[in-house]
Amino acid sequence: MSAEPASPDPAPADLAGIAARITRPVVLVGLMGVGKSTVGRKLASLLRRDFVDADEAIVEAAQLSIPEIFEQFGEHYFRDGERRVIARLIEEGHGVIATGGGAFVDPSTRALILERTIAVWIDADIDTLVERTARRNTRPLLSNGNPREILTRLAAERAPFYAQAPIRVVSENGPHAETARAIIEAIDQWL
Repeated sequence: MSAEPASPDPAPADLAGIAARITRPVVLVGLMGVGKSTVGRKLASLLRRDFVDADEAIVEAAQLSIPEIFEQFGEHYFRDGERRVIARLIEEGHGVIATGGGAFVDPSTRALILERTIAVWIDADIDTLVERTARRNTRPLLSNGNPREILTRLAAERAPFYAQAPIRVVSENGPHAETARAIIEAIDQWL
């Protein structure tokens, strides 16, 4: 029994044609650890667009780390600032925007993203998320408790919101370029 051949990478001409049809920012949503930032950088490179990480833009605007914002002001304050920063990034017309895991849960932020961008839900299984999030200790929502239990709960709570994105791609334990190519193919089909 032979395996199916892997689908070839989109040729540069195909990529250019798909990229030309993308007239709005591509916004990546999903739980922490799905690879929004790393996949987003690769996606932007393939599409020859710029990339911006909303969390990095928030840190720059606040001059505080995200854990410091949560600790000093709380999650509600953080979400309010996050919504304003994402609105600004969309208005500035960036090519690919990675959002924080909770951004798309906020009704105002979600409505803005759905109306003005191409929203892509990057999903991953809990084992993958636990492994990836263990690499960094900068995630405030995982600081008090068992990360597997917290991620499982967040996945269940947030899935109905993420499912409102018109495009869903599963990120598996493989090169991020594969997920980026899957996103391009999904956007091409959606358009």
